[in-house]
Amino acid sequence: MFLGIDVGTSAVKALLIDENSATRAEADIPLSLSSPKPFWSEQNPTDWWDATLRAIDALHAQNPAAIAATRAIGLSGQMHGATLLGDDDKPLRPAILWNDGRAMRECAELDAALPDLGMRAGVATMPGMTAPKLIWLRKHEPELFAKIKTILLPKDYIRLHLSGDKATEMSDAAGTLWLDEESRSWNADAIAACGLDMAQLPKLVEGSDPTGILRPELAERWGMGSTVVIAGGGGDAATGGIGVGAVRHGDGFISLGTSSQIFVASDKYRPKPEELLHSFTHAVPEHWFQMAVLLNGASCLQWAAGLLGETDIGALLSRVEAQHKAPSNVLFLPYLNGERTPHNNPYARGVFFGLGSDTGRETMVQAVLEGVAFALSDAQSRLHAAGTHCDLPGVIGGGARSRYWIQLISDIMGTPLARYEGAAKGPAFGAARLGRLALTNEAVEDVCQKPAIEEVIEPDQARHASYAPRFAKFQRIYAALSDEFTPD
Repeated sequence: MFLGIDVGTSAVKALLIDENSATRAEADIPLSLSSPKPFWSEQNPTDWWDATLRAIDALHAQNPAAIAATRAIGLSGQMHGATLLGDDDKPLRPAILWNDGRAMRECAELDAALPDLGMRAGVATMPGMTAPKLIWLRKHEPELFAKIKTILLPKDYIRLHLSGDKATEMSDAAGTLWLDEESRSWNADAIAACGLDMAQLPKLVEGSDPTGILRPELAERWGMGSTVVIAGGGGDAATGGIGVGAVRHGDGFISLGTSSQIFVASDKYRPKPEELLHSFTHAVPEHWFQMAVLLNGASCLQWAAGLLGETDIGALLSRVEAQHKAPSNVLFLPYLNGERTPHNNPYARGVFFGLGSDTGRETMVQAVLEGVAFALSDAQSRLHAAGTHCDLPGVIGGGARSRYWIQLISDIMGTPLARYEGAAKGPAFGAARLGRLALTNEAVEDVCQKPAIEEVIEPDQARHASYAPRFAKFQRIYAALSDEFTPD
């Protein structure tokens, strides 16, 4: 058995698979976000660990024999989170997350100090990355900054508790701006530019490498053996790719989770920071990927449902689909948490345009679904401009449960999309596969197989044509408002 743990933004997810990649038990423990000031986003690392314990306890309750047979554990997690530990290895403050926008000015300072950083780090300097957050802390919380002994990423904080090891791997380190992507090593210049030294960062491994052994007291708690291996794991985008077999050049997928991404695997390092793409190391050796990153995805639907008092999202989507006759006459900019690709604007916010006294909730929700699809189409254009294409992306994440939404995305993007069996498993499944690789040292391509395709959804060309003017208007509205989002 192989256990995958994903430290997400909305939940910690744990999933147990067997040698045939069949799921034997799974559990989700919800997490909450804190936003103490505008554009801030934080979580307490201790909440991640508490949720991890509860999730694995739940697996043990579901299937004690299977959890006892666990031989390896893989880790996945939300990327970029600055998790700061003191001399006692306890958090000094809440972690600053991927969708936090406070460090925009610090990005400009980092670019001025290191003009070539984008080409070495694989991405333009953005406030959600880890490095500018540390510059912000040095300026605004200097006493705390002076106490930092270790900087970890979210999943690696869980590793510390599981095995006592301080390590990270290439795909998650890629999101810090401190990794030299091509050489797969720490960039000492970028680290020094943040007022840090190499000793404050964990050791680097590949995602399929072992990093340690599960602590004896935890093995005893769950009835496991004494030699359960902990794998390097990966950032959630990379583990999502591992889970759907996106490891060969040109393989790709669209993730519809809390945020959303378009991910395409690559056989070499291809930086395109000018297109606001992420060109990062993959979670397995000698592999890379390019990715368009959007800070908003299925979370927009959850937000709209909550705002409208809708508790059954499935029933809501059925009603929206039943009344869908044409593009909504309301447009929605889905930038509730700012945006990366293609705008790099942490201050952008959501907008409904075209509301009238006759606007109903189904119309508004259709506009939300279309807005996310427009944003994906906008991001796809940046990948195409970089010469990156994927013939048949799969769709994964919570939003993949809705066939209607996938058809809508296909229609707007003009791209065939695949629905995979078990597509909602996501990064935890990929993490479990990395656990297996760390234990067995099998060939990556043998373990990281693509899921069976449940259905290929082709774009409706008439609908695609009808959406073209709406998409153009969507882009014009953002352009008209972009300066207005900047805080006074």
